[in-house]
Amino acid sequence: MFKIAILVSGTGSNMLNIIESFQGKSAEILTVFADRPCKALEKAQDIYNIPTKLLNKKDLSNLEIANKVHEECVKLKVDLIVLAGFLSIIGGKILEDFENKIINIHPSLLPKYGGPGMYGMNVHNQVIKNQENTSGCTVHFVTKDVDQGKIILQKQVKVEKNDTGETLQKRILIQEHIAIIEAINILIKQHEDERV
Repeated sequence: MFKIAILVSGTGSNMLNIIESFQGKSAEILTVFADRPCKALEKAQDIYNIPTKLLNKKDLSNLEIANKVHEECVKLKVDLIVLAGFLSIIGGKILEDFENKIINIHPSLLPKYGGPGMYGMNVHNQVIKNQENTSGCTVHFVTKDVDQGKIILQKQVKVEKNDTGETLQKRILIQEHIAIIEAINILIKQHEDERV
């Protein structure tokens, strides 16, 4: 079975979507890591009984967090690491050992509105400020350059005249839920094809 680790920082809507879509079907969610105390961690543990680990960014650097995730994922023989609303920057040896096996969902049509500091409402507010006609989300591989890894897929959302950052975020989140599942399915299929 295809083995997944999920990294979270917030409420965990994408994480829940992944668990409900794959757990016990075509994949197994082995563990959930968080870089701060958050609802997602509680939900993974309390609702789904998935092992969780808090790697608090108050106590650890980004590299220390990445190294601990790396160590655990090697031990568990994880096939895919999914950043589902994870706000710490991943770096170090994990990027080599899990090359093309770490994916992120970003709330814009990369390369637009990517890079350090561009996450969550920062992205949506900038899109509104710049009067863009379209926005959306991108699932991409994670590399040492933030938000610059190879794009797996994108979903577009029309920016309406009366949109605020909040209303745009809600519509994009719906597409994020669709995109992350499609991307994981693509990677599961690739994994199966490679094993044949």
